[in-house]
Amino acid sequence: MTTVLNSSTLIAEGGVAFGTSGARGLVVDFTPDVCAAFTHAFIAVQRRAGAFTRMALAIDNRPSSPAMAQACAAAMLQAGIEPVYYGVVPTPALAYQAMQDKMPCIMVTGSHIPFDRNGLKFYRPEGEITKADEQAILTADVEFAALSALPQLQARPEAAFAYCQRYSSLFPADLLAGKRIGVYEHSSAGRDLYAPLLRQLGAEVIALERSDEFVPIDTEAVGEEDKAKARRWSAEHRLDAIFSTDGDGDRPLVADEQGEWLRGDILGLLCADALGIEAVAIPVSCNTAVSLSGRFAKVALTKIGSPYVIAEFAELAKTYQRIAGFEANGGFLLGSDIELAGKPLAALPTRDAVLPFLMLLAAAGKGAISPLVTALPQRFTHSDRIKDFPTARSQAILADAKNDPQSLLVKLGFTHSRVSCVDTTDGLRITLEDGRILHLRPSGNAPELRCYAEAAVATLAQQSVEQALSAIRALV
Repeated sequence: MTTVLNSSTLIAEGGVAFGTSGARGLVVDFTPDVCAAFTHAFIAVQRRAGAFTRMALAIDNRPSSPAMAQACAAAMLQAGIEPVYYGVVPTPALAYQAMQDKMPCIMVTGSHIPFDRNGLKFYRPEGEITKADEQAILTADVEFAALSALPQLQARPEAAFAYCQRYSSLFPADLLAGKRIGVYEHSSAGRDLYAPLLRQLGAEVIALERSDEFVPIDTEAVGEEDKAKARRWSAEHRLDAIFSTDGDGDRPLVADEQGEWLRGDILGLLCADALGIEAVAIPVSCNTAVSLSGRFAKVALTKIGSPYVIAEFAELAKTYQRIAGFEANGGFLLGSDIELAGKPLAALPTRDAVLPFLMLLAAAGKGAISPLVTALPQRFTHSDRIKDFPTARSQAILADAKNDPQSLLVKLGFTHSRVSCVDTTDGLRITLEDGRILHLRPSGNAPELRCYAEAAVATLAQQSVEQALSAIRALV
């Protein structure tokens, strides 16, 4: 006898929840039936906008991702939808291909979070889903049969090819001539694409540290080990730049000629400027150098997470022609179709890692990257997080602090600092009278408490983060 399941019930009881971008949870909670429940719910929500018969699907290099993709594909087949499987590719490659084919898609990835967790990202034919779509998926009431068998999936090459073609056709073939670029491959979903693309544009490429085990690179909180690696690689191989990404290839990690990793929002600022962008949407956690630079007619601040950045595009598009967004983690979102040196570049309203790197190198020309950074207003940011920190505990700390932010500063050891203003757009962002900024928020993707700091001196920003997190650990 076939067991009939209900999507909203399974999702509510399954331990998987939407974070800043996509549904995330422990691998053990992503059972085949839970994956099927999310897929059936997504299909039902998309059918409200119109009929479709095909859906694209891809994965990252996590050990759990292939089986999750099979479960999603099984649910598609149950719903009369043909799964179009592209194998291991970067999330923006899948999203771009699906947009060209005008079909929805699902990316199986946990992005940068540890390998014992995973996730699902959902895309409409026009791009990433909204927060309203997320709620519709959670409440969709779809009945389906429990999965009894999982289909075998054969990967197609079109998404990888189209993604690389998007950029190889945009730039001259000698764009990177004379450049030595290191590609930190680790377990990135795009590791097989980046070196050939860069070589096609004229670079000499040195492949660095490919891993057979999944490596959870967090581009927003680069570890000391990775900082030391970059400096060593840069000196050893005489590199002009190092390129890497997070696990699913939508967040860039870029180092200059000295092996110093660039903050993602600084990379985004330089990319948007090189593209001639008029207006940008950025999360409130981004470096204030974006506004202070004076390079954009409008800088709109949002909550943290690409859906909020994308939602702001509609408002910006009422006034501006060339719009984009980027995040402190480096993900760059092109919000409008533009031309670059007479060549068209289609909008890609999801995080992308390749475009900001190539635009940085194009802006540098024959010169180095670091002068582009030093020409910006000198505001420095640092961030880190406490792992395995229950979200409820983070929320309790912030709830108390919103009522009395000065008291929180004292508890964190900032005894001689006074609160200038407070921003609660996302978490608690305190500007001090000396110009420093301290920002605390629970991660939307994992049980972590994140801390961001900004100051006029890099060491002061780092010290502020370390002091705050150390004090919080002591408090709890």
